[in-house]
Amino acid sequence: MKRWLKLAAGAAAVTLATAGCAGSGGTDTAASSSAAPAQLSGTVTVWLMTGSAPTTLTDALNKEFEAAHPGVKVKYEIQQWDGIQQKLTTALAGGTPPDVIEIGNTQTAAFASQDGVLTDLSGDKDSFNGAQWLKGLADSGTYDGKTYGVPFYAANREVIYRKDMFEQAGITKAPASNDEWIDAIGKLKTKFGSDPDFQPLYMPGQNWYALLSFIWDNGGDIAKADGKNYKATLDTPEAKAGLDFYKKLVDTSATKAPKDADEAKPQQATVYGAGKVAMMIGLPWELATAAKTDPSLTAKTGAFAIPSKTAGQSAPVFLGGSNLAIPANSKNAAAAKEYIKLLSSPKYQSQLAAAGVVPGTSTDLTGLDKDPLGSVMAKASANGKAVPASPKWGDVESGQNPIKDMLTAYLTGKKTLDQATADANAALNKLIGG
Repeated sequence: MKRWLKLAAGAAAVTLATAGCAGSGGTDTAASSSAAPAQLSGTVTVWLMTGSAPTTLTDALNKEFEAAHPGVKVKYEIQQWDGIQQKLTTALAGGTPPDVIEIGNTQTAAFASQDGVLTDLSGDKDSFNGAQWLKGLADSGTYDGKTYGVPFYAANREVIYRKDMFEQAGITKAPASNDEWIDAIGKLKTKFGSDPDFQPLYMPGQNWYALLSFIWDNGGDIAKADGKNYKATLDTPEAKAGLDFYKKLVDTSATKAPKDADEAKPQQATVYGAGKVAMMIGLPWELATAAKTDPSLTAKTGAFAIPSKTAGQSAPVFLGGSNLAIPANSKNAAAAKEYIKLLSSPKYQSQLAAAGVVPGTSTDLTGLDKDPLGSVMAKASANGKAVPASPKWGDVESGQNPIKDMLTAYLTGKKTLDQATADANAALNKLIGG
């Protein structure tokens, strides 16, 4: 599942050659029936990204689909992340696009906002198991009140920690509040602080996905809907409280992580794998990367949900992942809907859970529950959220991210809390405010 480290890094902005005015929102088929067509024929072309679904799943899915619809042939094509933006843009602007596409859930609004690009699937949600969609995933596929993306899969961050170090430091249970988390950091420093290389928590300065949890937990957000646009809210007291707690974690842990880089520079899993770090905020499969350096870490490592300021609760988490969509000019939209219907069924969604991700259209988390780290992620996902569904969000993640700049400026002392948030708010408004 390594594609997540790339996916979560952000999505490039999308500009379609056939675009009309933003906000018109694709083709309106909200009133269409979700009932299966009496007869399907032709070819249904499916584009899924490399690493998104196990081959065993897609092989079985395609075989079952063709058996159920003898007149239809599945043309299944795996796409690479590198260059996918331009390839999708070209395909969607042409006359023969694929019929089913996978797009990052932070990208969906960019496509949905363009006239005649994606099919409105609002009237088909029930056939796609819509009653079981997580709210955070459903929000990522919604634009201007209509559904254009069907949740495919997602993942969220958790606190990955050394069980053996916690035990040696006298920490008998995983922290279940911010206060307990800070207390655990203090105990770890007392026990292992004589080692100059030790870090109770590896906390890079620009892990803004973790910052989202703290902002949301304090009742804030990074932006709020303002009609069809968004208005930045990083300068609110609630957002400031989230940023302030981030700084408290950095200062209390005395982390040696750079304040001007994110968790990928250097790869925090590699740092954790060196054996001098007790905790990191990351994705479950980062443990496998760490274990390449020290295989014993697999047995020594556990996880707990990112704590909340409210004891006994966990903080909201960012749900990053992918949605499934149907191009508005698909030549076989009826078959495409039937394909997504089968893929979104519990039978295949449970296989995604077994592969280590949160399934998009099912609450069956049996596969994840069997994994110590995956089970924590699965439970926390119920409190998941999405970034603002702005068509311009790609500009935030692919460019000079003002949230990252804000973190670095505040953590290094170059700006006060008020100045850092005010400047970031202004910069974010320029990107998504209109």
